[in-house]
Amino acid sequence: MKFGPIPIETAEGAVLAHSTTAGERRFRKAHRLSAEDVALLRTAGVSEVVAAVLAEDDLGEDAAAQTIAGSMAFRGIEAKPAATGRVNLHAKAPGIFTVDAAAIDAINAIDPAITIATLAQHAPVEKGQMVATVKIIPFAVGSALVDAATEICAAGEIFAVNAYRPVRVGVIQTVLPGIKPSVLDKTLRVTEARLARTGGRLTAERRTAHEIAPVAEATASLVRDNDMVVIFGASAMSDFADVIPAAIEKAGGTVVRAGMPVDPGNLLVLGTLGGKHVIGAPGCARSPKENGFDWVLDRLIAGLDVTARDIAGMGVGGLLMEIPTRPQPREPLPAKSQLKVGIVLLAAGRSSRMGGPNKLLALFDGKPLVRRTAERALGSKASRTVVVTGHQRERVRAALAGLDVTFADNPDFTDGLSTSLKAGIAYLPEDSAGVMIALGDMPDITSDDLDRLIDAFRKGGGNAVVRASHDGKRGNPVLLPRSLFPAIAHLEGDTGARHLVETEGLDVIDVEIGAAASVDVDTREALEGAGGVLQD
Repeated sequence: MKFGPIPIETAEGAVLAHSTTAGERRFRKAHRLSAEDVALLRTAGVSEVVAAVLAEDDLGEDAAAQTIAGSMAFRGIEAKPAATGRVNLHAKAPGIFTVDAAAIDAINAIDPAITIATLAQHAPVEKGQMVATVKIIPFAVGSALVDAATEICAAGEIFAVNAYRPVRVGVIQTVLPGIKPSVLDKTLRVTEARLARTGGRLTAERRTAHEIAPVAEATASLVRDNDMVVIFGASAMSDFADVIPAAIEKAGGTVVRAGMPVDPGNLLVLGTLGGKHVIGAPGCARSPKENGFDWVLDRLIAGLDVTARDIAGMGVGGLLMEIPTRPQPREPLPAKSQLKVGIVLLAAGRSSRMGGPNKLLALFDGKPLVRRTAERALGSKASRTVVVTGHQRERVRAALAGLDVTFADNPDFTDGLSTSLKAGIAYLPEDSAGVMIALGDMPDITSDDLDRLIDAFRKGGGNAVVRASHDGKRGNPVLLPRSLFPAIAHLEGDTGARHLVETEGLDVIDVEIGAAASVDVDTREALEGAGGVLQD
């Protein structure tokens, strides 16, 4: 593949490196030029274009990505059609993701043109979640490089989603003087909810004295009619010969591992009896918060074996989020009311439907529209306002002079909305719990409207998408949780927040804010009807 400036006379068949216009016709980045396209560009006075010219042995980006993905052996995963040099792979069912890390590393070492990114080993996934992506970086790649990648893929299964199985679980809870029945009842409810998440079912419970013999007897009894037994001790394990490990051995079982390098979760015990698993749950497993117990339980329910060596290897990444009720917490968690939300104000567009003037510089009550919108963002509860500029960036910046906003310049704004989203989010601080995507051309949005969205986001714990609405119809702005930031990094072209809301499967909270959610000013008529005055 050759890349660089090409005379327009020889550009037929070349792939554009940048968006290019010919009169009213706009050719997007990665468009392959036809003879008709070349003629239009020449008529428009274009003498050369920056493009890629494919050699005979080159594969285009989509064909290369599709070929590599098609050569992979995987289970429980669906590959989507190639687009913009990328093939995304999604889980068919909830389960645990496993990956041949050595094979992925080998493919990524072939050439920087070929990349594969995946979730972490043993990551829990939901149905429909993206677990891996194959991306070709340039517009084309040599077929020999693609062949090298497919040869590695042919060696065996490269990744899988190991679906959860509907296991039956028996629970034992030991009792000491002073332990409240309400604590035991809550433990059952938490355990049932934990199992329901993976399709498991709690079938029986035994409550015994915190002694070796009765725990051994209950374990032997429950293991006969269940796929797994979980033991909650009234007292935490303090020695490797303590009640729970000793009871597993007395029942005729084997202790695989006592203790794990995961915190919370250090005091877990894993054993086997009659070919079935027995887990001595750490005290933190009485809470629904993630802990080392989840790591072991989920893998076993997905049909994966967990060895002593596996548990010993969990230390890196094993320092988990603190449970607030734990004595002497390492670090307090922020209250919901303190969750930080940044605003990304999109102000990079060309106002093409206006026929020339920039609508963001139109005057409303004597003030540029973009300044009016930015001031309302600054007047809200948002922790930071980032303004993304592109078209007429200097004029837009001048209109915002003196305001405490952060500017994010987007030189690729003509390539679509996704480029502005990525440019703006890159300027948000790491402690941002979410981002509100606000349009610069919505004159009726107020600071109070923005605060209502932020309040709803915080009330939901910072995990849901919050969307402004009018009479039950979706509108703007939209507030996205931090969990969607990686997905935003994978957007291409003119794809925005609506795509993420529809495909990522998160809860959506609609907040009625009235007509302001649907009033924008894309045309002269709409702008003048809203009270604006265009400026040349």
